[in-house]
Parts: sequence; structure tokens; C-alpha cells
Amino acid sequence: MAAYFIVRAQLGDATRKDDFDRWYQDEHLPDAKTAFHAKRAWRGWSATDASVHYAFYEFEDLASARRIQGSDALKGLVAEFDRVWGDKVTRSRDIVEAIQAIDA
Repeated sequence: MAAYFIVRAQLGDATRKDDFDRWYQDEHLPDAKTAFHAKRAWRGWSATDASVHYAFYEFEDLASARRIQGSDALKGLVAEFDRVWGDKVTRSRDIVEAIQAIDA
């Protein structure tokens, strides 16, 4: 089944949300999808904490998602993220394997 690489980012300065949103939309999400060779990529803002942003990258299987960890692609994207946002945004990453799906 599919697997997902998930990035949770929390903005320390809510006044920068529009800048972060625009940058992620125009640059980071498309660059990451391409660099990771992800099947799909999407993102959204938390409905319970307006300072939290999630990005999701879908892969065919767990092995494909795990290849992101420690990869040159991830290192390059992290370096660019840090260059642009520095310590203004904290991040965590997770990999989740789908184990069950129920279609409508």
C-alpha cells in the first residue's frame, strides 16, 4: 500500500504566514515533489492551530518513502528551507504506511 512522508511545520511568527504560504506554494512543494519523485504532494493548514502547516508526499510503498531519509534530495531541501526561514519555523517529519483503506 501507499506510504506518506509528512512534514509538520510550526510558524513562530504568525505575521509571516502569508509569506510562508506563498513560498511553499510557489517554490517548496513543487521542488520537493520533483526531488522526492513523489507520486503526489499536497499541503494544508491545521484547523485547530493556525500556526501549523502540514505537507504530504505520497509514495507507492514504504521503501520508496523511507529512501527520503538521509537522501541528498532531503538535505538540499532542508538547507534551502533553513536558508529562507532559519529559526522562524520548527519542523518535524514522519513516515506513515497505509495499512487499510475503505473506498466509498
